[in-house]
Amino acid sequence: MPGILLDTLHGKRADKVPLWLMRQAGRYLPEYRELRADKGGFLELVYDSDAAAEVTLQPIRRFGFDGAILFSDILIIPYAMGQKLEFLAGEGPKLSPKLVDHALGSLEAVPQRLSPIYDTVAKVKAGLGPETTLLGFAGSPWTVATYMTAGEGSRDQHETRAMAYRDPDAFGAIIDAIAQLTVEYLSGQIKAGAEAVQLFDSWSGTLAPSEFERWVIAPNARIVAQLRELHPDVPIIGFPKGAGEKLPAYMRETDVSGAGLDETVDPLWAAKVLPKELPVQGNLDPLMLLSGGNALDQAVQRILEVFADRPHIFNLGHGIGQHTPIANVEQLVATVRNWAG
Repeated sequence: MPGILLDTLHGKRADKVPLWLMRQAGRYLPEYRELRADKGGFLELVYDSDAAAEVTLQPIRRFGFDGAILFSDILIIPYAMGQKLEFLAGEGPKLSPKLVDHALGSLEAVPQRLSPIYDTVAKVKAGLGPETTLLGFAGSPWTVATYMTAGEGSRDQHETRAMAYRDPDAFGAIIDAIAQLTVEYLSGQIKAGAEAVQLFDSWSGTLAPSEFERWVIAPNARIVAQLRELHPDVPIIGFPKGAGEKLPAYMRETDVSGAGLDETVDPLWAAKVLPKELPVQGNLDPLMLLSGGNALDQAVQRILEVFADRPHIFNLGHGIGQHTPIANVEQLVATVRNWAG
């Protein structure tokens, strides 16, 4: 029997609101920090399938979340496409060569870099009960391309946006290559045991409407359509962070199964403009979770009340912060579990 999270993604309303958190497996957990220190680097942890499976399962054991999301990283795709990937302490991820100055054809794909991720999925699946939904994920093409072209993270994605304006054909080839491999990657996760998947477009909010249509909506729509052909019963959550007023068009034109909402989205507005049958996910501010107190309870209850008449998965508006107190997460879980809407 499927868990309440999977039922919700299929448009059913459960007696309880399902709950999971983006980045729920991570640095705020002491058990994660201990295992990370033992393994050394982040990439070493991701590619040790036993350790990565253990990290994925840690928050399920501690908090009883309804969804277990694969412990991995969105930059596995460029790594498999042939870029060098490093995670440097205090600096974040670094990719080379930067594709602004190098043609896509200069890369030599290393598809075997995806196989250990599928091993992790299978091991997590074996460790979960049927009540917990296993979520796979990938970065959406635009967001992944911002790292591939700049070689690192960027607050305004100026290098990538400039390249897309300057040479849209060359940039489009990068987007197409990412999208093609993303379909293969997510399909592999599903075959290994993922019951639903999420597309993270963390940097979609920096694009003008016409560019958003071209570089966010269109490639995500292709990914969704191709995945549906391969796995028609597997729900796909779209998370276009920062989309704002472009959110309804994204949800309509990509035809995703569920709408991931970031913390800047007013729940009342979302409830008004999104189809009532469309499952929504979100959207507590991670900083509110970090702060805790009575304000946390009130914020959680407001979101639950606004979405009480539709399929809703409680989540954050983005990833949980590394300094978030365990007690605050326990408070959040208790508030959601005890809510009677």
